Amino acid sequence: TKQSTMIKNKLHGESVLGNPSKAVVSSLKRSLKQLQKEIKMLEDKLLILVKQEHQEVLTRLKSIPGIGNKTALMLVVLTDGFKRFTSGSELCSYAGLTPVIKRSGSSVTGRSKISKMGNQKLRNLLFMCSFNACKYNKACKDIYERLVAKGKSKKLALIAVCNKLLKQAFAIAKSGLIYEDTYRSSLVKN
Repeated sequence: TKQSTMIKNKLHGESVLGNPSKAVVSSLKRSLKQLQKEIKMLEDKLLILVKQEHQEVLTRLKSIPGIGNKTALMLVVLTDGFKRFTSGSELCSYAGLTPVIKRSGSSVTGRSKISKMGNQKLRNLLFMCSFNACKYNKACKDIYERLVAKGKSKKLALIAVCNKLLKQAFAIAKSGLIYEDTYRSSLVKN
């Protein structure tokens, strides 16, 4: 994917020059076409392998509003079907979405940030999913609106939505249930 983006950038650079070399442009287009063909083939093979092992988890994850095919596939692949984790908090830590407070002694207190010491690809996918989740996932929308109403930044609210999405995905994968907007845990007190 990075190579594809690099070739697209080179094509754009050639078109901006004003008098692009036709041989270079045609060569770059051929390379891009071949690369896209390879990407498609690898994605199809990955999907077949994951469906053989984790079809039901994949289907349940796609039922969560805000999580699409690619994110569901990557969640299953990176977590080995959620077998590597025992809690949603562990999974959030693995993705690098947990807050870290900077503090030195009693006088120096810095802003808290996410740790980013986790899987960058998963974090990036979840961040992109958080935009749709804010629109279509009721629980995520509530968290986002509540944090923005408190005066928190929109980016911070989106990170909270990423955490919520990841915890929902973990719960769906472990429970064996399909996502329900109206589901209320028996552990939550009113």
